Amino acid sequence: MAIIHRTTLEPTKLELLTGWLPTRPWYTGDGAPELSRPGGFRLDDPEGEVGIEFLVALDASGPAPVAYHV
Repeated sequence: MAIIHRTTLEPTKLELLTGWLPTRPWYTGDGAPELSRPGGFRLDDPEGEVGIEFLVALDASGPAPVAYHV
């Protein structure tokens, strides 16, 4: 199990994704995304060395919300 440190990440993950998502060929929007984070999960290395985090980024900038699993 990983140790969770209470810290502030700047820029936030959603701020980083706001700039990165429009550069992906599978991004369906046509402008800057308006992101929220409705969910996600983390997989931890049993040795405690690394982890990988998955999150759902919901883009509400278009006529209908689009969810991206990143």
